[in-house]
Amino acid sequence: MKRVHLLMAILIILALALTACSASPAAPVAAASQVEVAQLGPKVDVAAVNALQGRDDVVILDVREQSEYDAGHIPGVTLIPMNTVPNRLNEIPKDKPVIVTCRSGNRSGQVTDYLRQQGYTNVHNMTGGINAWQQAGYPVEK
Repeated sequence: MKRVHLLMAILIILALALTACSASPAAPVAAASQVEVAQLGPKVDVAAVNALQGRDDVVILDVREQSEYDAGHIPGVTLIPMNTVPNRLNEIPKDKPVIVTCRSGNRSGQVTDYLRQQGYTNVHNMTGGINAWQQAGYPVEK
């Protein structure tokens, strides 16, 4: 019964988040020319994510909707829309760092918190989302 209540609360939060995704203030991790995966904080900036992009030992997870993803996404990112995350946890590795992103950093922050509640210890929110990624001039696939 407790699990049903938790799932219902998560689904309500996910539904509310889909209606409004605004940027949240954050203290991003400063990116250096060499980013150390072991030193990632709870929030990472787009420069750090760009430095880690394409590495086999890091997963970048996009939690936006399919239409948002189709409009432009980080190359090599894995799409798992926010509302499907609870049913797709088996697709999100616990043995690698997972960097979660969305449009602005709000939904990804919520998913990051949720994953931590589910026992994930190496998850990070990309601050600013795809908006910050594009503003920084990093490549986007369509």
